[in-house]
Amino acid sequence: MDFGEVVRRRRMVRRFGPDPVAPEVVDRLLAHAVRAPSAGFTQGWSFLVLEDAADRDRFWTAATPASSTRDMSAWLDGMRTAPLLVVALASRDAYVGRYAEPDKGWTDRDEARWPVPYWHVDAGMASLLMLQTAVDEGLGACFFGIAGGQVGAFREAFGVPSEWAPTGVVAVGHPVPGGAAGSPARRRRKAMDDVVHRGAW
Repeated sequence: MDFGEVVRRRRMVRRFGPDPVAPEVVDRLLAHAVRAPSAGFTQGWSFLVLEDAADRDRFWTAATPASSTRDMSAWLDGMRTAPLLVVALASRDAYVGRYAEPDKGWTDRDEARWPVPYWHVDAGMASLLMLQTAVDEGLGACFFGIAGGQVGAFREAFGVPSEWAPTGVVAVGHPVPGGAAGSPARRRRKAMDDVVHRGAW
């Protein structure tokens, strides 16, 4: 598929058919993810791949809050149909350690040197490559986060070491209609003139 078409077609899909994602496609998703840029070529990411129904059920049990101020039932009903979940995790320690190496030289490992947490930025870029690869493969995908109050339960359920923090989850599958409508159904896309500032603000 033409790259411009991949970009135009990319949207968050929230309901999936029952067919699994082919193993070779899962491999391509991950192979493309690790081609994302990373500060200092740290590559401080890890990916937890959940394909078995029991593993996905364990994820949803751990990641779903007992209560919410919003009614998330329609969203959850759709998202639980995804046959593949890939949790993108990032390591702060990998980045502060990398930038304490001789060619970088921030030996104090002070996180304040980082204007933004690039460990999560890089994991987000890797996630976007998975989203785009899904489109190129004729699949649908959705990126979402794990609620802060559920991160501990998620870690415990899957034995995730404390060094690794989840940036988000990419759900992938064969798209079907009827998923919960996202924000684009309620909001217009901003005009280019509203977001692009050339030369000065």
